[in-house]
Amino acid sequence: MKKILIVDDHSDIRRLIRMSLEFEDYDVREAATGETALLMALEWQPDLVLLDVMMPGHIDGLEVCRCLRAEAAGQARPRIIMLSARGQACDREAGLRAGADAYFVKPFSPLQLIDRIADLWAVV
Repeated sequence: MKKILIVDDHSDIRRLIRMSLEFEDYDVREAATGETALLMALEWQPDLVLLDVMMPGHIDGLEVCRCLRAEAAGQARPRIIMLSARGQACDREAGLRAGADAYFVKPFSPLQLIDRIADLWAVV
């Protein structure tokens, strides 16, 4: 069973994503801050992290992404899809430079997100 960590400070966004994923055979967990997300990801080792860029606290989504990439060097690394209200080209580039596999701008289509998840896992 694939493990997915949803990271967003808005519970309604986490709930929307969880409901979109519930028809698949995924083990889904949630985090509301970058700090919690980083600790959970390092301990639980999800296959995919759906990661908001702007979050409260000292660690934003870009930093979580960079840390996960640094920690996973030389081993199986989680796929990371950034989710953000910031949709300018420079924002997308920053997400991809941080190590994200994909970048979605809010509001996004849950069906497109599910399709992108399937695409990421189809590429080995």
